[in-house]
Amino acid sequence: MPSLIAPIQISAYTATSAAGVGKAALLDALAAQATALRPNDFTHQPLATWIGRVAHIESSPLPEPLSHWECRNHRLAWLGLMADGFFGAALAARERYGAARVALVLGTSTSSVGATESAYRQLGADGRFPAGLRSPEVNTPHSLGLFVHEALRLEGPCVTVSTACSSSAKAFAQAERMLRLGLVDAAVVGGVDSLCGSVLFGFNALSLLAPLACRPFDARRDGISLGEAAGFALLERASGNSGALQLCGYGEASDAHHMSAPHPEGEGAERALDDALARAGLDTDAIDYINLHGTASAKNDEVEAALVARRFGARTHASSTKGIAGHALGAAGMLEAAVSLLAIETGLMPGTANTAALDPVCGPQVRLPNARGTVRHVLSNSFGFGGNNCVLVFGRGASAPVARAARA
Repeated sequence: MPSLIAPIQISAYTATSAAGVGKAALLDALAAQATALRPNDFTHQPLATWIGRVAHIESSPLPEPLSHWECRNHRLAWLGLMADGFFGAALAARERYGAARVALVLGTSTSSVGATESAYRQLGADGRFPAGLRSPEVNTPHSLGLFVHEALRLEGPCVTVSTACSSSAKAFAQAERMLRLGLVDAAVVGGVDSLCGSVLFGFNALSLLAPLACRPFDARRDGISLGEAAGFALLERASGNSGALQLCGYGEASDAHHMSAPHPEGEGAERALDDALARAGLDTDAIDYINLHGTASAKNDEVEAALVARRFGARTHASSTKGIAGHALGAAGMLEAAVSLLAIETGLMPGTANTAALDPVCGPQVRLPNARGTVRHVLSNSFGFGGNNCVLVFGRGASAPVARAARA
């Protein structure tokens, strides 16, 4: 088992999704269990499914100094950076530590592939991209990291994590190792993924898209609803501030079982769970809320529900929030980290939106309605294609005040 780690302080965080720009919009949607999913109107031949689309991207060009990075994914990243004062917090960290001592670790599954798709649709008679879309920096899997690195004027390590749906959760793990080893003094972590044709038609080819809004863990669930999101967090070594939000632990594991299906007994997911708890020095009884991966696909939900049912007590509140803003793929880990941190700050433990009747495989942990109570530690699950699993544990300084209310 891995060793206990020192908690890492989360000095600032933000999330932008179909629910709106910034944390307040996300919290409002969670509290109201108001889905932001809508009928698909994306791509020139929209598929019959529902999506979580972020408003205002098309009408929000990048500022002139960054215009050479123009593409939809970078616009979404910029929108996210500007929310909740995060851009200023990141610049302040750069001033405290120096540009070379701040790492950037971002998760994405598609990066700027939407821009490359557009270029292919406009090939000239000579078979080349149009002149305005030939940027090698934009048409690369590392494009997101390069863009944010320049936008924040950083000079430290710049890493792209692309492990499907666990990408931006694993960004937290990489950043913790850099901080613990003394390679950097702070890290900006996060994830950005925008909707694009490759993703929509790719998941449709796998027969994974739901015709209507997704219903995680429902007995009649019929697929996922794709979404998009941009989220970021600033990590620093714990300062002794008892009220600080913290990354307490993480676990990573690979099933190596199937290209797109999880191990039927959730072996990799359980190893990631055990490692996350070991690094945090906690047992399952210490977890008050679990943000489940819960995509509403048949097998993933079944395996995750069974794992939670056999490892956690009935008092633990667990839910999927993908019915609110959809499955943001490489950005899902960061978006759901933000949900987890909001739970700790406010005491709100979200329910599972859109779901009517739980699959009998679910234990008492999986809840449909919201609840409020003392939230000391939260577990966040991110499980990607190929059985690429990551589990994060978030908490707060030991003496921090916590929200208290009767559990629903």
